[in-house]
Amino acid sequence: MPLTDVAIRNAKPRPKPYKLGDSLGLFLLVQPAGGKLWRLKYRVDGKEKKLSIGSYPEVGLAEARRRRDDARELLSSGKDPSREKKRKKVQAQIQAETTFAAIAAEFCEKRRRDGQKAWAPATATRSEYLLSLLKGSIGKLPIADIEPADVLSAVRKIEGKGKLESARRTLQLASAVFRYAVATARLSSDPTRDLRGALTAPTVTHYGAIIDPVRVGELLRAIDGYEGQPITKLAMQLAPHVFVRPGELRHAEWAEFDLEGALWTIPASKTKMRKDHLVPLSRQAIAILEDTRTLTGPDGFVFPSIRSRKRPMSDNTINAGLRRLGYATDEMTTHGFRAMASTLLNESGKWHPDAIERALAHGDSDKVRAAYHRGAHWKERVAMAQWWSDYLDQLRQGAQVLHPEFGKAVS
Repeated sequence: MPLTDVAIRNAKPRPKPYKLGDSLGLFLLVQPAGGKLWRLKYRVDGKEKKLSIGSYPEVGLAEARRRRDDARELLSSGKDPSREKKRKKVQAQIQAETTFAAIAAEFCEKRRRDGQKAWAPATATRSEYLLSLLKGSIGKLPIADIEPADVLSAVRKIEGKGKLESARRTLQLASAVFRYAVATARLSSDPTRDLRGALTAPTVTHYGAIIDPVRVGELLRAIDGYEGQPITKLAMQLAPHVFVRPGELRHAEWAEFDLEGALWTIPASKTKMRKDHLVPLSRQAIAILEDTRTLTGPDGFVFPSIRSRKRPMSDNTINAGLRRLGYATDEMTTHGFRAMASTLLNESGKWHPDAIERALAHGDSDKVRAAYHRGAHWKERVAMAQWWSDYLDQLRQGAQVLHPEFGKAVS
C-alpha cells in the first residue's frame, strides 16, 4: 500500500531501523535516532542496488516519487542511477574547482611564487583585493561560462563608484586570470580581449612631490619638528636620504643592514624589479638608523606597527605624518621623496643619469647592460649618497645654496 504524508509523520523510531514501503521500489528507512531517509531499490544486471534520494522532511513524498521516476527513466535507458549520481557529484566538484574565484586564487598563488617574476607582497595583496571585488558577480560562475558582458557588468559596478583606476586594474587582472585558464587548458579564449576601451580612462595623476630646494628645506625642518610617534618621525627623516620605494622602507628589517659597512641590502623578494637592491648609506642615514635601533632593534622590522612589532608600519603612516605637518596629498607623499631625489640629483649635473637610475632601482631590459652599469656606477653611487645627504643638510639649515637648474643662489 502506498505511503501517505500522515503515515510518514506518525512513524516513530524503534530500537532497530525499519522500512516503510511506497511503490515501484521506493521506501522510507526510519532510523533509531529518528531520522527518515528515502531509498530506492532497483536491479542492474540482476544485482540488487539501493539509491539514496534524500531525507524527510527536506524531501517530501511527492518529491521523493519524482526522483524515483527520474531514476527509473535512467534505468530504462540502460544507465545505473547510482553511477550517474556519482558522476554528477564529480562534475559538480570539477565545476567548483573551475569557477572564476577558484582559478583567480590559483593564479594569485602562482604569481606570489613565480621566481624572478613573482609579485612583491604589496602587489599581491592589492591584486587579491581587486579580484575579490568580482566574487559577488562572476566569482561563482564556471570560468568557461563567463561572457564578455558578464565581466563588463562586474567592472562597471566598480567604475560606477568613481573608482576608475581600480576598475581598469581589475579588468587587467581578470584578463590575466582568463589567460592563465587558457594556458592551463581550462578555457579556449580570453573573454575580455574585446573589452579594451570599454571603461572610462582615469586621469593620470602624479605623486605629490616637493622639488624646489627652498621648499625641500622647509619640509625637512618640519619633519624635525614632528611631535607624533617617534618611529614615524624617524621613518620620515630617513626617507629623503635613501629614497627607496615606500613598501621597501616600511618592510625594512634589521637583518638587511650592515651599518659598519654602510650598506642596506634589500632582498629581491621585497623589490619591484625582483632583484636585490643595494643602498649605500650616508653618515646621516646611519645616524638616523642608530637612533632607530635604540627603539626597535636589534632584530625584526626597523619601523614596526605601533600595535604589533610583528608587523611593519601601515602603508599610510608616513603619509598621515605628512598630512599632520600640513602637507596636502597633491603637495607631498612618501613616494614623493623619490621624485625629489631624482629631480634634484639630475638637475645638479654632478652624477651620471645611469647612476641615478640605479639608485632609484629602475629596471633595465638589457641584462648585459644592467650588469655592466650596476658595477660601473657603484663607487659613484656611494659618493652620490653622501653628497645628497650633505645637500639635504644644507637645505635644512636654510643656508644659501646653488640652484642646480638656473645657476643662481637661493636661500
